[in-house]
Amino acid sequence: MAFPIISADQRMTERHGVKLVLLGKSGIGKTTQLKTLPEASTLFVDLEAGDLAVKDWRGDCVRPKTWPEFRDLVVFLAGPNLALPVDAPFSQAHFDHVCQQFGSPGQLEKYDTYFVDSITVLSRLCLTWAKTQPQAFSERTGKADPRGAYGVLGQEMIGALTHLQHARGKHVVFVAILDEVTDDFGRKVFAAQIDGAKTGLQLPGIVDEVITLAELKTDEGEAYRAFVCHTLNPWGLPAKDRSGRLELVEPPHLGQLIAKCIQAQSAPPGSPASRPASSPALTTTLPTPIQE
Repeated sequence: MAFPIISADQRMTERHGVKLVLLGKSGIGKTTQLKTLPEASTLFVDLEAGDLAVKDWRGDCVRPKTWPEFRDLVVFLAGPNLALPVDAPFSQAHFDHVCQQFGSPGQLEKYDTYFVDSITVLSRLCLTWAKTQPQAFSERTGKADPRGAYGVLGQEMIGALTHLQHARGKHVVFVAILDEVTDDFGRKVFAAQIDGAKTGLQLPGIVDEVITLAELKTDEGEAYRAFVCHTLNPWGLPAKDRSGRLELVEPPHLGQLIAKCIQAQSAPPGSPASRPASSPALTTTLPTPIQE
């Protein structure tokens, strides 16, 4: 058997997916970004049961209500990890069991994007489940051990999000609330609202893009919404762009932003789409100001 090298041509023709975290304060319009995605090819994973803002969006959705239900959904959407033992979540045995309940995974071929709203609520579901696990109780006294519960929470959340991130060829959007908090030195910093510190710290390393939907102001003081996309930004907002194609500030249109990242991945060297992000031909117009 030949050594399984994937050639450059094969890799360039593979279907790519963008893995993205969308952050923003409560009420800024994160869930509404679902309306910028194609209805026929987007699966809405509705964890908040708060779809009033997108009630007229005519796409498919699923509503897992417990952490085990979400784990089953993740292995169904992303497939099994063949390296895991049979008794582990996301193993081949787990996948086979879920397929017996949900049917053939072929029904997922119509979807290009999984929109998970939100991992803020997901972390609460996971913590509720984690508090019932043996590790959440002291072996000596039998009493509840919060440190053990939070250890389970971090392990489970990172495992599930990492596995879903490996859904090859699919775009995966994780939505989370962004809080402004004060650190031990009295400085105001931004942090994702996720139970347990481990998930918030490791999540940016799992995904390709970290995007903050924020309310900014023009030089004239007019407010407008926009995506902040670069790590180094004057507002100190969480952001990361692994594609290298996004401007510091992009219009608040998630569908267009994903398309721009994909253009960067698929463009052959020397083509117009492979120009640096500062190319004048690709300058993006900012959204119109919000009318107060």
